Amino acid sequence: MFIFISLSLALCFLVQTGSPLLKLLDAPVFIYAALAIAVACIVRMIFKKGAAKIWLDVFAGSVLIAWFAYWRSLFNEDSPIFFFFPLYFVFMAAFIELFFAGQQHKMDAATLRQMQMLAKRNVVQPWMIMLGVLASLALQQHYLLYPVTMTLLLIRFALFSYLEHK
Repeated sequence: MFIFISLSLALCFLVQTGSPLLKLLDAPVFIYAALAIAVACIVRMIFKKGAAKIWLDVFAGSVLIAWFAYWRSLFNEDSPIFFFFPLYFVFMAAFIELFFAGQQHKMDAATLRQMQMLAKRNVVQPWMIMLGVLASLALQQHYLLYPVTMTLLLIRFALFSYLEHK
């Protein structure tokens, strides 16, 4: 999740320093471009085109940009939501990358088989979670819904990337 972590860190830095680039990110073109990229990633995931790990990362990054551009007008200029949510995403994605995706060599064969069976029986596909993340952007009254759905996507990414290596 290099793209997502990088964009989250950049967003934290821009918000904390009060950079003039924030006004540029508020432009509607960023909302529409990011949403178009996100929808393209969902379509790629539905039809299983290309490396799903990359599409999940690009999706997460594009939705982060769309969230920031779309929600920034709804909150105060110095609202901590725009610093703490991306910082939370950085820590969560790094934790998942280090402690779940990077620990494939420590898993025994029986646990691996059970995880593969769980992934095969899973009725919630990654693209369904991606649609949930997109829907959470529109529900501005429930401002915690976006980080919760993004966390679910990160957990699904961890399972996907773990099983991809085996």
